[in-house]
Amino acid sequence: MSNQSESREHDIVALPLRHPWRLVWAVVLLAVVGAFVWSLVAAPTINHEVIGKYLFSPLILQGAGLTVLMTALSMVIATLLATALAVMKLSDNPLLRIIATGYIEFFRGTPLLLQIVFWGYLGIIYPHITFGIPFTSVIWFDQPTAMVISSFAAGLIALSLNEAAYAAEIVRAGILSVDKGQAEAAKSLGMDAWYTMRRIVLPQAMRVIIPPMGNETISMLKSTSLLQVIAVSELYTVASQISAQNLAQIELLVVAGFWYLVMNTVLGFPQRYLEKRFGRGFDAEGSTMIRTGKSGLNGGHV
Repeated sequence: MSNQSESREHDIVALPLRHPWRLVWAVVLLAVVGAFVWSLVAAPTINHEVIGKYLFSPLILQGAGLTVLMTALSMVIATLLATALAVMKLSDNPLLRIIATGYIEFFRGTPLLLQIVFWGYLGIIYPHITFGIPFTSVIWFDQPTAMVISSFAAGLIALSLNEAAYAAEIVRAGILSVDKGQAEAAKSLGMDAWYTMRRIVLPQAMRVIIPPMGNETISMLKSTSLLQVIAVSELYTVASQISAQNLAQIELLVVAGFWYLVMNTVLGFPQRYLEKRFGRGFDAEGSTMIRTGKSGLNGGHV
């Protein structure tokens, strides 16, 4: 028995670690992150009592809620407008293509901050918003621009119009990824162009559209901080206003950064769910998968 056990021990060969550098880099990364966190915790120049006081402050939470609301509304409006722009750019009508291309190039070619300031100070250019019959005294609506377009509405318009220009190219890429034979088959069955786009093309294009649109949503949430220039009470604006009163700029930046990180992390869950849902039936390379039975590919059930 002893000879058998000794022979078995000699037969056992230590298996080498398959990816040793992965473990090394993981340890290094954890060490760097841990050192950074500890530097914030142990820094004598940071007042942690102020961070704890304002981390769950009603004003901060209200600003975070407005940030989420602004992001959601802007993305909904931008997605609808982007879909229309993408369809226009793929249209056979040259006029629609020119309009869509001009819109996209204009809003992508000018800074978002400039667009926000323009809409925020629109009342300087147009003091009144008036609707009526031109060159007559018939006026149906006449109100000061500042009363019609509030700072919230100006921010919503600026973010939505700007995002639509970027999202239009994403939607167009998704539509182009669908095989043209799908639309031709739907047309042969008597389906009109709108029904084909809504029920055949767009559902298949979502697999390509969702990942970059998820990134655009996260970028939109962070871009709401630019609305500080027109006094929209989103998260960063509220944090800046509080820090201007108590002179705790760094502490309030930590509070705002914490909530931005939380909101962006939460946004990742629905994105992954939608990617998984619309990616059903496709492999990792985007090819359609064929399900087979136990008898194999040739004799399996599709």
